[in-house]
Amino acid sequence: MVKVGVAGYGVIGQRLADGVVLQKDMELVGIADLAPTLSIRALKERGMPYDLYLVEGANKAAFDAVGIPVKGSFADLISKVDIMLDSSPGGVGAKNKELYAKAGIKAIFQGGEKNSVADVFFHGYANYEKGLGASYLKLTSCNTTGLIRSVDCLDRHYGVDRVAITIIRRVADPGDYHRGLTNALQMEKAPSHQALDLMTIMPQVEATGILVHTPVTHGHIITVVAQGKGGKKISRDMALSAFKSHDRIRVVRMEDGFLGNASFFRYARDLGNPRGDMYEIGLWEDSIVESGDQIMYAINIPQESVTIPETMDGIRAALRMQPDSAAATGETNKYLGLGRWK
Repeated sequence: MVKVGVAGYGVIGQRLADGVVLQKDMELVGIADLAPTLSIRALKERGMPYDLYLVEGANKAAFDAVGIPVKGSFADLISKVDIMLDSSPGGVGAKNKELYAKAGIKAIFQGGEKNSVADVFFHGYANYEKGLGASYLKLTSCNTTGLIRSVDCLDRHYGVDRVAITIIRRVADPGDYHRGLTNALQMEKAPSHQALDLMTIMPQVEATGILVHTPVTHGHIITVVAQGKGGKKISRDMALSAFKSHDRIRVVRMEDGFLGNASFFRYARDLGNPRGDMYEIGLWEDSIVESGDQIMYAINIPQESVTIPETMDGIRAALRMQPDSAAATGETNKYLGLGRWK
């Protein structure tokens, strides 16, 4: 049984911990954090299902004052695991890496860290084999993770030479206040980092893209225009067939009520998914259109939870639990229940 720890119990860390618990061939040893945040307090009210360890600088008295039990120090947690999933604030993970290296354990970092923190910039479908046995992996951002799922899906089935993407980006996560209240759209300079990151993971595809920030919180929307390999046309029916075969892509229709990003969030809550999470990206069947020899489509990115499956894939790669992408993603999907809705 692979032993896993989670550093940082915030938006992503909570979901990483839950994801590990669902993997029947992994054990969550514990989580580590700095302060008795609302997330930690909620964990206490739930009966402390996860052991809590404190990182350097934490004030244990603050936890004692509200009755939150502490199992030990961050060093204690590191000494008990095979791999750490680091979802600390950007820049902190790079410092934690020194602790992981000293202890001789592996680690996976989330999208907030610089690519240089890891040996491999990783995606479970597109370059799993590059992560086999690696000491340090870094996940792509939420947008890039979902984007690559869809582009890799088409590339595996038919081949893709180039893509042009437009990202309509939510401004903050639900509950965040630090970005303020806005009533405007904000452009970023092209090309977006997601296009550049896609080419890092999938060097066989040429990509460019534009990003627009929007004053919403429930998910991003990305439009993609893809060119088949060697000028080969990918028809609408071909694209739809490929997308429907993918366990991490949920194909939906507007006539069924999926009118926009909030529809996915509401549907996830109605399904009873914890926190309204959805591991799959949504893809509108109505958005798949042909333009000459190019194919265009739109996807929804549930930014808080979309990277969790690929992080589980990363554990499998780093610890050589499965030899290839198909076997690894198949195990992850099985334990997370992906594809069962089809």
